[in-house]
Amino acid sequence: MPESFVSEVELWLDRLFIAAEGATLRREDRRKAVEVAAMLGEIKMAADRLSRRSPLILVDAAAGKSYVGLLAARLVLEPAGRTARVITIESDPDRVRSSLRAVECLGSSVSIECRVGDVADPGAWPEQPSIVAALHACGPASDAVIEQGSRSRAKVLLVVPCCTSKKIAASARAIEAAGRLRIPHQAPVRRRFIQAWVDAERTRSLEAAGYETEVVEFVPATITPHNLLWRARRVLPGGDSR
Repeated sequence: MPESFVSEVELWLDRLFIAAEGATLRREDRRKAVEVAAMLGEIKMAADRLSRRSPLILVDAAAGKSYVGLLAARLVLEPAGRTARVITIESDPDRVRSSLRAVECLGSSVSIECRVGDVADPGAWPEQPSIVAALHACGPASDAVIEQGSRSRAKVLLVVPCCTSKKIAASARAIEAAGRLRIPHQAPVRRRFIQAWVDAERTRSLEAAGYETEVVEFVPATITPHNLLWRARRVLPGGDSR
């Protein structure tokens, strides 16, 4: 996204979440603004490719304070004049309350619903969302977003995983395979092998669920080491997308 867009994200992050506390954006907040702006660019690109004949439903999954969902409503969907609604899903009630306060300050004409729920719970999800975005869903949350997003037949999934831990099922399989294949025990070597295994399983899961999938660096590694984005578009037989 253009630098002016990053500046706009910084302005809104400060206005919605920081200024009320009498503080200014920290260095990590400015890095977060770059990530959010990049994700908004992905959402805009996906939205522009979707038909306007039906309302657009954006799900911000594992939303935290809902930076992505709220700012997508204000800076992407509203200016486009789309009939749209945003649903955020977050398990921490305090963060959801913070999101609800921010919605009041946002003043967007786009409908925004902030749900308390676990992304692994099918009941937390709407049916057939247009776009699912998950920016730095921690550990197994990314896999839950992939599973439930594809189960709900989302048209587009935009997933940026965060940390990889032993709680991730694919990580346990990678560790077992590392032993079987005699991958060296030096931490940097083994860690890269495990991460590559987890990344490969996530890609295969999306493709098996019928998604045409790209994996791209959505921001430079200097912004965050967790900079891979899975860009997946649901494809039906014959090459048509829904």
